[in-house]
Amino acid sequence: MRVIENFHQASEALNGFIHPPTTKRRYNLARMRALMAYLGNPQNKLRIIHVAGTSGKTSTAYYIAALLQAAGYTAGLTVSPHIDEVNERAQINLVGLPEPEYCRELSHFLELIDSSHTDPSYFEVLVAFAYWLFHARHVEYAVVEVGLGGLLDGTNVIDRSDKLCVITDIGLDHTEILGHTLGEIAFQKAGIIGMNNATFMHRQGTMVMEVIQQVCEKNKAPLYIIEQTGESTNKLFQSLPLFQQRNLTLAIEATNYLLQRDASTSLTASHIRTAAHTLIPARMETVIFRGKTLILDGSHNEQKIQALVRSMQARFPTEKIALLVSFGTTKYPDVGRSLKWLRNLSSTLILTRFDNEGGDHYHSSIDPYELEKIAKRLKFKTVIVESSPGTALSILYKRPETIGLITGSFYLLNDIRALVFKDV
Repeated sequence: MRVIENFHQASEALNGFIHPPTTKRRYNLARMRALMAYLGNPQNKLRIIHVAGTSGKTSTAYYIAALLQAAGYTAGLTVSPHIDEVNERAQINLVGLPEPEYCRELSHFLELIDSSHTDPSYFEVLVAFAYWLFHARHVEYAVVEVGLGGLLDGTNVIDRSDKLCVITDIGLDHTEILGHTLGEIAFQKAGIIGMNNATFMHRQGTMVMEVIQQVCEKNKAPLYIIEQTGESTNKLFQSLPLFQQRNLTLAIEATNYLLQRDASTSLTASHIRTAAHTLIPARMETVIFRGKTLILDGSHNEQKIQALVRSMQARFPTEKIALLVSFGTTKYPDVGRSLKWLRNLSSTLILTRFDNEGGDHYHSSIDPYELEKIAKRLKFKTVIVESSPGTALSILYKRPETIGLITGSFYLLNDIRALVFKDV
């Protein structure tokens, strides 16, 4: 039995399941279904809330888990990517297993993987581990965030009619895999909806709604649409960023349905107030760093950047803001539009890079000098290129602006948070 003693060793062991970009692997669920069958299909022994979408799915998943915990239930939560440590992908009551415990469980689980002869990917290993762990720990509900799309995502191996589906806002992202229209992408997201699976979502555009409604009708899945003409005015969470108000509203509706269905109870104002204070890493997260207010947010596509900008404008209507930004190479098609939105917040832009060889895939950033050309066309007045994230952070906190917004790829945030929280 391989012995993993710390998170570093855990990451090294898991990185062995990353396949190089040149490796051709079929994008389907065959490997995952074979692995889950070998494990005894623990996912089918859990009451699951399955969350898909383009924007807001991580936050919505966190809020559902928080609401369930506040209501007295044990909730498992698996999200991706992780921000700080890999144990974020297997949380129980919003807490990852402590390092020794996580490593001990992972050591045992990887032995099972070896004996299964299924050759799963990094993501599939961690999803299977979460399902296996949640069943072993007897959680009452498991909240599962989709990794990519839905129809062929590694999480989509649940065969229960009582699964609850939540679809967050859908936009154009990962078009090289999911499709080039909102309708095609919505079809992929709707792929999590099985027979009789109650489904919750905010009303969205006509193309998205038509696809979701068709899938729900085909699968006899009740569809609950939240009609909301503007942002939430619920006084219990008015202090949240605008996009989080929307996510929490969706989470409340879905969780109330569960509690009424399974226990004939409902959320109370106290439950909602408690959940509204849930810390969700890198989602407009506020940190005081060496006397400066930093906002950390992993908005990495135009839809998310747009929501972030509106929330920043609402929270800091008069403050001066400086930006520190890096985007992954897969975001190149819409990076100009993202920067155009950010220009509404500030004319000061610091550009950096990251290189991340861990996680679900290999990740690299767009060359900051390429971003500099785009930024100058968009009339940013001050554009600073600094390839080292640490040095870029030092430049940011020395700037005269009172607020520093760090956004773009989660893999930039992974580098920055390690530096920020070391000194907080």
